[in-house]
Amino acid sequence: MGIVNVTPDSFSDGGDFLDPDRAIAHGQRLIAEGADILDIGGESTRPGAQPVDASEELRRVLPVIRGLARPGNPPVSIDTRHPEVAAAAVNAGASIINDIQANRSDASMWHVVRDTDAGYACMHMQGDPASMQDAPRYANVTAEVLAFFRDRLEQLAGVGVDPSRVILDPGIGFGKTPAHNLELLRNLRDFTRLPQAVLLGVSRKSFLGKITGAGTLDRLPAGLACTIWAAQQGVQLFRTHDVASTRQALLMLGAIQDGPTDIQ
Repeated sequence: MGIVNVTPDSFSDGGDFLDPDRAIAHGQRLIAEGADILDIGGESTRPGAQPVDASEELRRVLPVIRGLARPGNPPVSIDTRHPEVAAAAVNAGASIINDIQANRSDASMWHVVRDTDAGYACMHMQGDPASMQDAPRYANVTAEVLAFFRDRLEQLAGVGVDPSRVILDPGIGFGKTPAHNLELLRNLRDFTRLPQAVLLGVSRKSFLGKITGAGTLDRLPAGLACTIWAAQQGVQLFRTHDVASTRQALLMLGAIQDGPTDIQ
């Protein structure tokens, strides 16, 4: 899942692709690099980020979705927490709703999922982007995230969303300390045993820098280590800024795991 941030303030590429033409060109580059899904977002959800209203978010993302959701291109995902944005994005060609705010208490987003027949990425977050890194606490982070997913799946089924359309994202870096993130990574098998596909997003995140000392744009090796570990635990989807490198690492892992080939 290649990332297309149409924002002025995302943590690693804010402003790089705010212009729709540049964002579309970036998405085409990610397709050439082997992206299977393009994840387009118009609101930064980095720690401390301030909310963007739905009208501004739509102004940013709709031209990009229309430019990339074309026959022959990979599916487009809309990264949003606003139901009205999700509905308009699907109408413009997106086929997956990537919802960081699945901890919501109302069902409005889930009605959009039901009514549009879109796929739904359900992410765990403690709090909201503006406050989520203010001393997050868990008694047992893995058990609590699993309980959250079971509750969300029950609520989604209750409004008529088929559980097979749901993707689970444990929300690395969203209301978690580095220790919480590492515990979730160690216990990914607990998530991949569930029937739903699991999505992991670690690309360039701050916990990688806190562990390795690497700057934001120098965290690819650390992110790839997490990716390979996660793939070995059964994770199927990876959200990344670095599609070509991630795809190459996963292809190599697959070649090793699948045994001898006829390559000379």
